[in-house]
Amino acid sequence: MARFAVQVTRGLLRDQGTRRRTMTVLLLVALAMVVGGMTGLQAWLEPREHTIRFIVFWFVCSWITLTAFLLALLDALLIRAQARRLRKALRADVAERSDVNSTEQ
Repeated sequence: MARFAVQVTRGLLRDQGTRRRTMTVLLLVALAMVVGGMTGLQAWLEPREHTIRFIVFWFVCSWITLTAFLLALLDALLIRAQARRLRKALRADVAERSDVNSTEQ
């Protein structure tokens, strides 16, 4: 089971589309939990009567939100690294073309 979890996590982190879909789903789940916890589940989560239930519910909601935030941070860092690589490749290509043009003249 642990190997499967590791493979799924690797796939999730490497594929940009899957990562973004996961972030979207996590944010929608967290939003649904916040809305549900503030309205429909308020009696079920009464902190004075169901303290453990209240703490676990909001901990899970926070954990889901934090996971979405960390995935978004990872996505931003990977996009910056990719842009840096592309800029470097473009500079090298422009420098190579200018060297070829200067030797031809």
